[in-house]
Amino acid sequence: MTLRAPQPQMKPRDGALNYEIAQEKAAALGRLGRALEAARAALADHDRTAGTKAASSAARERLLRQAGYALWCFVVQREACGLRDQRLIVRDYGVPREVQNRMGVVGNSGRPAQA
Repeated sequence: MTLRAPQPQMKPRDGALNYEIAQEKAAALGRLGRALEAARAALADHDRTAGTKAASSAARERLLRQAGYALWCFVVQREACGLRDQRLIVRDYGVPREVQNRMGVVGNSGRPAQA
């Protein structure tokens, strides 16, 4: 026999509120996943079409910062949803090691500059 902690009695409005919260968590997770995919794709596209080394290094660094920030936001939202294994993100989204190393690194203004 399995013992469970007693659950507080939920009122009907609590169920609706919990449903709304779950919907918002899922929507935010989807948005952040798409943002990570877009940042990773922009970085891959830049690497394929990079021109001069001097111009591309600054642009590439900016794309790496943006992808690292997108990864960090996605990981935080996944953890808020109870999904803790980051290895799945790296595998499923094909996140390069360079992006992983920049996860959560921000400059003076907090959020990386958008181009």
